[in-house]
Amino acid sequence: MSRKKASQITQVLKSQQRAKEAFSVVPRLTNRGYALIALILCLIIVACTNTYQSSPSPLNKLSSETTDLRIWWDKGSNLEEDEALKLLISNWEKASGKKVKLTFYTNDELSEKTNRALQAHNQPDIVMSSSAERELIPHLAWDGKLADISDVLEPIKSLYSESVLEAVHFYNNVAKNRSYYAVPINQLTIHIHYWHDLLKQVGRSQIDIPKDWDAFWKFWKQVQDDLQVQSKQNQNPKIYGLGFPYSVASADTYYIFEQILEAYNVQILDFKGQLRFDDPNVRGSIVKSLDWYAKFYQQNYVPPDAVNWLNPDNNRSLLNHAVVMTPNTTLSIPAAVRQNPEIYRHQLGTIPFPNKPNGQPMRYLVAVNAAILFAESDNQKTAKEFFRYLVQPSTIGNYIKAAGGRYLPVMKPNWKDPFWTNLDDPHISTAAKTLIEGSTRPFYIVQNPAYSRVLKDNVWGKAINQIVVDKISPEQAADEAIARIKQIFDQWQ
Repeated sequence: MSRKKASQITQVLKSQQRAKEAFSVVPRLTNRGYALIALILCLIIVACTNTYQSSPSPLNKLSSETTDLRIWWDKGSNLEEDEALKLLISNWEKASGKKVKLTFYTNDELSEKTNRALQAHNQPDIVMSSSAERELIPHLAWDGKLADISDVLEPIKSLYSESVLEAVHFYNNVAKNRSYYAVPINQLTIHIHYWHDLLKQVGRSQIDIPKDWDAFWKFWKQVQDDLQVQSKQNQNPKIYGLGFPYSVASADTYYIFEQILEAYNVQILDFKGQLRFDDPNVRGSIVKSLDWYAKFYQQNYVPPDAVNWLNPDNNRSLLNHAVVMTPNTTLSIPAAVRQNPEIYRHQLGTIPFPNKPNGQPMRYLVAVNAAILFAESDNQKTAKEFFRYLVQPSTIGNYIKAAGGRYLPVMKPNWKDPFWTNLDDPHISTAAKTLIEGSTRPFYIVQNPAYSRVLKDNVWGKAINQIVVDKISPEQAADEAIARIKQIFDQWQ
């Protein structure tokens, strides 16, 4: 018998003996109340002794909780993404001897979970959310809740473009300075995916798709009309021409609409980051853009349930052949069918946006997905060691490729990999060409972090939803959206 076990038995026997002695001092049958008290005393002594023996040391518990690096990450739209990250982390664990507790959350829930964890002072060490750069990071950096990771990025700044670095350079209102508060992971912009087979069904092909703005959108409406004639004859389900989201719950709604505002050359902020709503042309262009977007739904060229879509629902609608085309902010749709070469290479198409209404080439909104480290993290040294491993070009390059090409590289050396420019891949090569050769700009959050609240609140999504659901006019929706944005900017401090 071990000494530890013998000691435990001895303690229990002593407790029982003390309880017996306490009970024996009570006169027999003279006062049942005293007997009851003694019995309770006996049970308390034994219970306290056993509880002490079985409870772990609070110090040991705290130590085990703070050893592992806690990472929250966007759950991928396909299994490849999650497995690629797990492999990356496993390789780092082997190389560093450190441990990681990895948790995946969907993009729809990760930002809110992060905010609640911060309020409870129970946040993880690292978070990477695909909407954080636009909705979460600017506000957290402003409030001083993020760790400065300049020591990670400064030695490798030359490996990034200026636009990528700009996207993770935020103002800290507590420290009163700008610095790097996020590590760029990958980037994305918006493209249009469609079905070749549905075009073929009505006697059209990719070469028939116009590049002129008005003709381009009219084309998809006509395809729906022609498919509708066939579906009535064959008693098939209705297929809609466009997969536009109209919901407040979907970040795709504001992303697509921000791209439409860019198409109409609506400049909401000046170069100093100040609102330009006093210019009547700005309001007029917003009204025009809202009316343009709403009409597709009002004219029944969009599925009726688009007013309730979450982020994945436009993907599902296209993959289920419920719509002919949809704009999407990542390559998640091609990634979902990558394992089927026939569908991936021959049935599904990816094209850029048409020229702007004024005939100029489209300028694309680019978002940079980035990982953040919290200022209250007890594992800052370990977290930065992980970041330094992650940002090695070979490490992050292999990770993005293994994730199925849903997102695009942020580091210059990775663009040299033919994986991204191989014309045999019609989707990745099209997306890469947009970023390499096209004109791009970041979201307004770079000019003023207050705009992150505009995106988080999905002000444009609410305006669009009110037009098609509540039947308010585009003018009223624009005025209410403008008033809300002004309020956000006035309250931002």
